[in-house]
Amino acid sequence: MAFSISEICTALGAEGVGDLSLTVSGASEPALATADQLALAMDPKYQGGLAEGAARAAILWPGADWQALGLAAAIFVPRPRYAMSGLTNLMDQGPDIDPGIHASAVIDASAIIGVGAAIGPFVVIGAGVKIGQNARIAAHVSISKGAKIGANAMILQGVHIGARVETGDNFIAQPGAVVGSDGFSFVTPEKSGVENVRQTLGDQGAALAQSWTRIHSLGAVSIGDNVEIGASCAIDRGTIRNTEIGRGTKLDNLVHVGHNVSIGEDCLICGQVGIAGSARIGNRVVLAGQCGVNDNIFIGDDVIAGGATKIFTNAPKGRVLLGYPAVKMENHVESYKALRRLPRLFKQVAELQKAILKQPKND
Repeated sequence: MAFSISEICTALGAEGVGDLSLTVSGASEPALATADQLALAMDPKYQGGLAEGAARAAILWPGADWQALGLAAAIFVPRPRYAMSGLTNLMDQGPDIDPGIHASAVIDASAIIGVGAAIGPFVVIGAGVKIGQNARIAAHVSISKGAKIGANAMILQGVHIGARVETGDNFIAQPGAVVGSDGFSFVTPEKSGVENVRQTLGDQGAALAQSWTRIHSLGAVSIGDNVEIGASCAIDRGTIRNTEIGRGTKLDNLVHVGHNVSIGEDCLICGQVGIAGSARIGNRVVLAGQCGVNDNIFIGDDVIAGGATKIFTNAPKGRVLLGYPAVKMENHVESYKALRRLPRLFKQVAELQKAILKQPKND
């Protein structure tokens, strides 16, 4: 599919110069761009790449001399990364899901399928399920009894949605995600070593050897509008009340959300984050890759946690965290600097000790 420079400018709300009728069929890094591709040279450091590639049009940094760069047309954007969101939205043709319902799909007679929905091969939709209008459901998806999927959903290959799960409109689930699996909740008949350790922070006490007994999950998962779930995410349903994910929140690949967790609106949860049961996450929280959140704690609005941060206690609103255990980011950086200085400090102490021992003793 081809797009004129004029169409791209309109989609981005950006300024275009040169031949705005010029068309491109896709986007590329400058050095690899062909004549029918739009080069993404949004920073001066990419200027050399334009000379290596064959692009005739490019998105450039403000103030760039597009004619000196040998271009026939250029687009100027004040915020390059934000412009990428508009450009990719324009050019993304979406998943290859044919209109209508594939003959191999198995749909319970009581399910309600919205107008314009597209359902791919080998999809299984259970009793009482409601699918919103214009939803797109790719191959090998299963949606269990009583689930409700909002309008304009895009549910990709191999996603499994459990019983009674509810999603808002514009829900996106990437391949292999599981929403609404049983929570990981087990108990012993007598007090266990784990329970003792929670109280003593180290002593198991005289706990007996016992087997674990499952606590079944009677709740489900409630998901707001405009939520995206990455590939191979796992979101457990609640024990009694629902696990909740608020409007506009985005989960990266391999995120695990435990039972009864509540995540607020417009959060960004990056790859391999694990959130333990009954934790509560505020609005606009950012958890970088491999962060861990302890069970039954609260993280306030606008908290940002750097990569691999382990949060064991409540985090107040607006706190920026880093480390294991989590501390203020500036404190962690200072601590790490001090740690790096330790070998030199030990050497200096050893030299001082040696110098003191060599001094003559006073009678």
